[in-house]
Amino acid sequence: MRAPARRRYTYHDYLVLERTANVKHEYLAGEIYAMAGGPRAHAALAANVLSELGPQLRGKRCQAHSSDLRVRVLASGLATYPNVTVVAGHAEPDPEDANTVVNPSVVVEVTSPSTEDYDRTEKLEHYQRIPGLSAVVLVSHRERCIEVISRGDDGAWQRSEARAGNAAALPSLDATL
Repeated sequence: MRAPARRRYTYHDYLVLERTANVKHEYLAGEIYAMAGGPRAHAALAANVLSELGPQLRGKRCQAHSSDLRVRVLASGLATYPNVTVVAGHAEPDPEDANTVVNPSVVVEVTSPSTEDYDRTEKLEHYQRIPGLSAVVLVSHRERCIEVISRGDDGAWQRSEARAGNAAALPSLDATL
C-alpha cells in the first residue's frame, strides 16, 4: 500500500493561510513549515540587534524591521521571516504580496538549537540568491558571537566573526553590532 501523497501548496495558498494563522510559517517548494516561537532569550537577542541598529540607521535611507516582515527569495521561492531585516532605500514588494519584501540589504538570524544547522546551510544559500543582499548576520544562541557573511565587491561571500567585547562590522550600512 502506498502512502497518501502529501499536499503541495501554491504560494497563493500559503499567503491565504498566513493571513489567518496564529503562528508564522515558512514556505518553500510547495511545502509550508510552522516556525516555532523562540524562548525569551531568543527574542531578547533579536530585540538587542534592532535596538543597536536603529540609532545607527537614523538619517540614512535604511530601515530595520522585526520578524514581522516577511522576505521572499524570488530565485528560490523561499518565503520566511528573518529575526531582523534591513532594507536600504525603497522596499520592493513581492509581485504577489505587497506585505512581503524581495530586496533586503541585510538579514539577521538568531540561531536556536532547532534551526542553527538550517540557518547556516540551506537558508543561508537561499539568502545568498537575493541580488542586492549585502550581508547575512548569524547571532549565536550558545555564545557571545556574531558571524557576518558579507558579499564583497567581486560578488564573493566572505565570513567574519566578532566575539564578546568586539564589534561586528556591517560596512554596507556603515553600522556595527
